[in-house]
Amino acid sequence: MKGWGADSAKNGGANNVAVKTGAATIGEAEKIIGVKAHILRYWEKEFPMLQPIQEKSGRHVYSPRDMELLLRIKYLLHERRYTVEGARHQLFLEISGAKQDIHAQISLMRSELFDVRAKVRELGRKLEKALAVLNQ
Repeated sequence: MKGWGADSAKNGGANNVAVKTGAATIGEAEKIIGVKAHILRYWEKEFPMLQPIQEKSGRHVYSPRDMELLLRIKYLLHERRYTVEGARHQLFLEISGAKQDIHAQISLMRSELFDVRAKVRELGRKLEKALAVLNQ
């Protein structure tokens, strides 16, 4: 998520390596994030953007994205002293901001593609004229 690099550094460099290795069970997440499993389950209820997979055995498995969110939630709650509601709101702002950036990039790419298409058509017309002159 955009803009989390500086804040992630405050969460400890060792955590970043673990986050990038892949999915983590709730027990592994408990050790990596540094909070108890019951807190992680509480956060799952309070932060709808967290979407761990619950295996048939009932074990919670967190994706790398979930692990990043957990680190961010812990930072907002413990370091920045946000309330749960405030942290949830902040995460929604950050996530929607990232989506807005993506939409802006898509819009820019679309307009560039239209420009390229127009140039290709123009070149096609010039090529047809040149072929017509050569065929006379």
